[in-house]
Amino acid sequence: MLDLNSDKSIYIQIAESIENEILLGNLKEGEQAPSTNQFAKVYQINPATAGKGLNILVEEEILYKKRGLGMFVAEGAREKILKKRQNSFFKEVIPELVKEGERVELTIEDIIKAIEEYKGGMR
Repeated sequence: MLDLNSDKSIYIQIAESIENEILLGNLKEGEQAPSTNQFAKVYQINPATAGKGLNILVEEEILYKKRGLGMFVAEGAREKILKKRQNSFFKEVIPELVKEGERVELTIEDIIKAIEEYKGGMR
């Protein structure tokens, strides 16, 4: 689902939404991805904006084009997305988590305990 009021660019949201569908198993290798026109119609956006999001995934070799047929999920796409998102998590999320923890005087042990409790509550 796209958030048209978000600070994040619509084309980035489109790319991430397709990545999420691949990670969830809703889009599998070799399956056709939604078209630029489908995104444009559903979200009432310019097809070029949707195309920009899809082309990011083509450049990252997560999608590939079949001339005249559309975009399809590439082999190994899920693994590429996982690796990219894991790297982002370790480079962006963890440092911010630790910095904020330090600002509010939490130890690493406090943070780990809270994560474990949170994860335990999800079951």
